[in-house]
Amino acid sequence: MHNSEAIWRHVEEHAAAFTAFSDRVWEMPELNFQEVRSAAEHTAMLRAHGFRVTEGIDGMPTAMMGEAGEGGPVIAILGEYDALPGLSQEAGVAEHRPRPGEGAGHGCGHNLLGAGALLAATAVKDWLAKEGLPGRVRYYGCPAEEGGAAKTFMVRDGVFEDVDAAITWHPGPFVSIWEPVSLAIQLVDFTFAGKASHAAAAPHLGRSALDAVELMNVGVNYLREHMPSDARVHYAYLDAGGIAPNVVQAAATVRYLVRAADLPSLLDLAARVGRIAQGAALMTETTVASRVVSAMSNLLANPPLEQALHANLMRLGPPPFDAEDRAFAERIRATLTREDIVSAHRRFGVPVTDAPLCDTVVPLGAVGERMMGSTDVGDVSWAVPTVQARGATYAIGTPGHSWQMTAQGKTPAAHKGMIHVAKAMAGTAVDVLRDPELLARAKADHAERLSRTPYASPLPPDLAPPLDMAG
Repeated sequence: MHNSEAIWRHVEEHAAAFTAFSDRVWEMPELNFQEVRSAAEHTAMLRAHGFRVTEGIDGMPTAMMGEAGEGGPVIAILGEYDALPGLSQEAGVAEHRPRPGEGAGHGCGHNLLGAGALLAATAVKDWLAKEGLPGRVRYYGCPAEEGGAAKTFMVRDGVFEDVDAAITWHPGPFVSIWEPVSLAIQLVDFTFAGKASHAAAAPHLGRSALDAVELMNVGVNYLREHMPSDARVHYAYLDAGGIAPNVVQAAATVRYLVRAADLPSLLDLAARVGRIAQGAALMTETTVASRVVSAMSNLLANPPLEQALHANLMRLGPPPFDAEDRAFAERIRATLTREDIVSAHRRFGVPVTDAPLCDTVVPLGAVGERMMGSTDVGDVSWAVPTVQARGATYAIGTPGHSWQMTAQGKTPAAHKGMIHVAKAMAGTAVDVLRDPELLARAKADHAERLSRTPYASPLPPDLAPPLDMAG
């Protein structure tokens, strides 16, 4: 609400450098907790722009924090930069063309996410210095959002304790406020131990850990009828015991991903899955040990911050896409199904049109179909008042976690969308810094929600971040 044009100019001053920065991170896709080069790029940008940098926060080598300003409220702007396996793809081509020798790719747009967040933080830093006002802006470089849940560990360990408000964004097909709903999630490994024997000569002497895993999976599949309809349970074999069918397998491990609408429901459902594992061990005379790998809470809403961020988006209008941007988006859309395109509109609660790129701002409060994933921003939203934007950076209908997403990660449209949302985030940070009443309303709303449902970390207190999970 205050000085929007001034903060936008600060964003524009750095736009070229940060689009080049985003492209460099796109070129070095790295998986959960292995983002060594990407983190180094972020640290270098923070230092180049005068932030006070702390590396390796919370025991995570690829996490960092940069701070600028003195006194006043502390505004956190959150960035990510991890990639996904199996989504290597050449940039700027509308056909599936993996890059030689690579497996990973930025199929969720986190190269843009980190660069756009740091661009917003840099603009706020410059604005604070020019205005001579009290207040601090922090950029938190958060690794391993794709299942590693770095932010959940950071919240559990108090990294955000002195933060007053947090702002972030995610690439999307439309410009909007991220509807504050997501699934709480827990990632758990179940390892069964049995007894090996000759499967033909002495099967009666064996106790099969592989049988136990299979019985557990059957039990969980029957559980699906008796759990909330918005809950999800997925599993994958990490160790099936070996490749010799004539051996009774003495060890096997299965990884379960349990999701539920909120934190209390998650903890209840995860406990039920655990009891099924114990039952499978009992039936097979094996033993089972479980280990939580990571977890994330559901998102908490914060209407005062959502209204402030939406007001900035409305003042900006949609990103300035041009005919060339739309032409390439149409080529991407030719690789999609009609269902992909219709689903994207329904998810955001907007009418289906033929526009290949976003040409409007989604109304605040638009309700779409609930097709929810999970994010570790959820835990930050329990720790401090938090708001997220969706920035329009790719063709409408593009599936998340797809080669089409990777292909669009360096396009002019992606750059325009990133700069656009950086302006909105920076403008919202300025609103919070200039308007004590806005911050007070945001904190009061947050406190009232916590009074109804206090936060309990979904992580065990002694669990360390799974730094080797990408290995």
